Amino acid sequence: MLALLVLAPAHAQTQPDKKPPSDRLASISATGSQRFPSGQIAAASGLHLGSMVSRDDLQAAADTLGKLGVFKRVQYRFTTIPSGLKVEFEVADAPAFPVRFDNFPGFSDAELNAAIKSSVGLFDGTAPENGTILDAMCAALTEAIATRGINALVSHTLVTLPGGEQRAQQFRIDGPALRVGAVEFTDPLAKTDHGIRERIADLIGKPYSRSAVELFEFEQVRPVYLAHAFLRVNFGPITAGFTGNPAKPLPDNVVVYAPIDPGPAYTFGTVTWSGNTQIPSSELDKLIVLMPGQVANGNRLELTWEHVRDAYAKSGYLDADVNPSPVYNEAAERVSFSVSITEGSQYHMGDLILTGLSKEGERRIRNAWNIARGAVFDRSAYDQFVSSGIAQAFVGFPLHYEKIGHFLETNPKTATVQVLLDFQ
Repeated sequence: MLALLVLAPAHAQTQPDKKPPSDRLASISATGSQRFPSGQIAAASGLHLGSMVSRDDLQAAADTLGKLGVFKRVQYRFTTIPSGLKVEFEVADAPAFPVRFDNFPGFSDAELNAAIKSSVGLFDGTAPENGTILDAMCAALTEAIATRGINALVSHTLVTLPGGEQRAQQFRIDGPALRVGAVEFTDPLAKTDHGIRERIADLIGKPYSRSAVELFEFEQVRPVYLAHAFLRVNFGPITAGFTGNPAKPLPDNVVVYAPIDPGPAYTFGTVTWSGNTQIPSSELDKLIVLMPGQVANGNRLELTWEHVRDAYAKSGYLDADVNPSPVYNEAAERVSFSVSITEGSQYHMGDLILTGLSKEGERRIRNAWNIARGAVFDRSAYDQFVSSGIAQAFVGFPLHYEKIGHFLETNPKTATVQVLLDFQ
């Protein structure tokens, strides 16, 4: 007998005139996953070869797999063969995120990953957004830290990593935290830079958090290296070691070790443009803030790309995408850029929508607003109006507004912009 596929966690349907099958389990397999082999999935189902199973047992096994979170779809089919039941699960992998460990001083990532792997079958170094497997991973980590005298629970949170492009499933120890006693950078520039040394106080004495240190590197340390033309600086994995009174059950503080590989310092070469039809390359060249041969200050390079975006926004191209791709000449330690531009639509002024104003206040704002309906929308004129034009319009006006909300609502279909100003 061949049973149809059944979607977990929905319940299998049986014929009214037939009893649910119950037979010895002769074979278990799984297909559809690009991450996990058949045997691992079969083991995670909770079914055991040679045991007696009914259709309810098969549905419960499918539900177990579905609740783990690592699969976005779980189905099963079974076939009656001479030796018993042959069961096949058909699954589809759910999105997976890298696993991060936030505040586990004294443990390497390899140790923590091994602790999870030893007790969580379907673990490949990643984790889903939700599901029961996350609880199992937390339990495994809780047991691991207990072996070193840390009696605390472990929780998880889906976080966005510094830079705002990648998300990760982050695990951390809950409860009283060890404090940062010192931060040791491996590269001389980070050790000696005055600005970095001043801001390191943001970490010292605070609860140890690997993600907080990485954010500090991204916001405070990385710009220093970019300014010195270390455009390919690499920040290695953060580790933490114990310090403090060794007679106490647990140390007082941790020392954070932050490896940095600066790479070469580059000089600036040239820029080539592509995709630009509305602004000639000769005009874009005038926006470059560095000359060939100068130190390739990464922060000033970013200023160049911002100037280009602003130039397009001034001409109504609010969706213009400016994508610089570096081209490194390692032998000469020089970097050039190939910049592709997707200009998008040119936006025009739609409605100016005002709320919270008296009649006189509205009259003043509309008189001061200088982008006519239907005209090309100038983002720089809007920014200037928000920063200073509104205040100038209210000179001598008896009412004062504590808060002014300002929003742009673009309509790509009509290529128009509505400006919304809310006065409170």
